[in-house]
Amino acid sequence: QVQLVESGGGLVQAGGSLRLSCAASGRTSNSVAMGWIRQGPGKERELVAAISFSGGSTYYADSVKGRFTISRDIAKNTVYLQMNSLKPEDTAVYYCAARGLPIVATTLGQYKYWGQGTQVTVSS
Repeated sequence: QVQLVESGGGLVQAGGSLRLSCAASGRTSNSVAMGWIRQGPGKERELVAAISFSGGSTYYADSVKGRFTISRDIAKNTVYLQMNSLKPEDTAVYYCAARGLPIVATTLGQYKYWGQGTQVTVSS
């Protein structure tokens, strides 16, 4: 089992920045790939960024490339999502998720464990 707790969401103006954090715990939490998934109002869930256990492989959705950066601190068992140049369309609940393997996952169905989500609201 892997437990995930997100933090860092909030309200920001367009063009601003936020950094989300996801602390992982559990028996296998230090050997899994991680991702950030978001769900905006009236929208389907979207994988925005993913990272392998080693941090050597990453994935970004086209909608966030060049603006968001995913990273992880293996020693702290924490994954981060640095979000810059935020837009109103980035408004969503952001979920941290983990798969049961160390290889980066690029589809939602590959994620086995989910956090409770953190709200990000970008005002225009």
